[in-house]
Amino acid sequence: MKVLVVNAGSSSLKFTVFHITDGERRMLAKGNIERIGLKHPNFIYQRAGDAKTEIEVTIKDHAEALKVLCDRLVDAEVGVLRDLSEIKAIGHRVVHGGEKFTSSAVVNHEVKKSIRDCAALAPLHNPPNLVGIEACETVFPGTPNVAVFDTAFHQTMPPSSYLYAIPRELYERHHIRKYGFHGTSHKYVYGATCEYLKLDPTKARLITCHLGNGGSIAAVHGGKVVDTTMGMTPLAGLVMGTRSGNVDAGVVLFLIRNLGMSVEAVDNLLNKQSGLAGLADGKSDMRDIISAAHHGDAHAQQAFQCFVQRLTSYIGAYFIVLQGADAIVLTGGIGENSAPVREAVIARLGVLGCFLDKSANAVMGQAAVVSTPESTMKAVVMPTNEELMIAIETQEMLTT
Repeated sequence: MKVLVVNAGSSSLKFTVFHITDGERRMLAKGNIERIGLKHPNFIYQRAGDAKTEIEVTIKDHAEALKVLCDRLVDAEVGVLRDLSEIKAIGHRVVHGGEKFTSSAVVNHEVKKSIRDCAALAPLHNPPNLVGIEACETVFPGTPNVAVFDTAFHQTMPPSSYLYAIPRELYERHHIRKYGFHGTSHKYVYGATCEYLKLDPTKARLITCHLGNGGSIAAVHGGKVVDTTMGMTPLAGLVMGTRSGNVDAGVVLFLIRNLGMSVEAVDNLLNKQSGLAGLADGKSDMRDIISAAHHGDAHAQQAFQCFVQRLTSYIGAYFIVLQGADAIVLTGGIGENSAPVREAVIARLGVLGCFLDKSANAVMGQAAVVSTPESTMKAVVMPTNEELMIAIETQEMLTT
């Protein structure tokens, strides 16, 4: 089965084409169409085994973006399909599924309504995700679409993890609770790590750490999430590139009452001006933070230390929640590629039985155990593949 995976943003369309069978999971092509509806849209395309190409295109909406993509996919020279009818299913990343979706869902009128109803919980993500679905319905009439929700994997959390200690009516009437995000990544690396370490996935205890510009940790036991760091929105938890992570809710009140900031200004401050960028004078990329810290930048040093402190605090907490762990799993752009971050984190985990193997820690972007052989809790680098996970779930929804 050939599956098209789509991740639609407000002005972008990321895509990957996979050939998925019981014995094969092969990427055929991938890319991104940027600045849809804006000046100078850009189309990045890469066929498996080839170099990336960039093309300037004229595109006013997601439907036109899909048509440009389709022309490329069936192009005689660089395409990967003879005909669009080879695409048998389309999998969509949808950020928020609320409490209704504990797994992926074949898109129909009711599913689209539920995605729309959850827009208040993810106003920057769900509306463009839905736009991508409806554009595919137009361009690929009759081809089934599957919604794969970032929140679904976390719906196994018990009330003790997902309830906030606020009046219960706010949860019952307005669904204010912890949902968690990056679920597709956490699910993928949990399964991949169990396979890599030869652990029983029905019994394993893993602390999965998705560390990129956005970051979250999940405590997973037997394939079920027990707790996770992000909350009702992706703002909670770790120090991130531009997001604050956890702050005292009183800070928000102070900003509004004492400094006269509007709700919109506070939203922008916490989501786009905080995190590493707020602590390190605008630097949000961990590579820039590490370089500046190495050259004596005190603010960059503090930002790095705050990032590591928050991360290790959660690892310790989740070790207790799980009553021990087989491994911590490091994934995402930082987790897979930043040896200095891994070294700083694992250096603090000796009390949990995890010790760094410095030579193994030089690895970048590939699966590896970076803890010593005598470690009772392993540290594993495991590249994530959210697009492949979406393709697999899409295939499974339509063949089981």
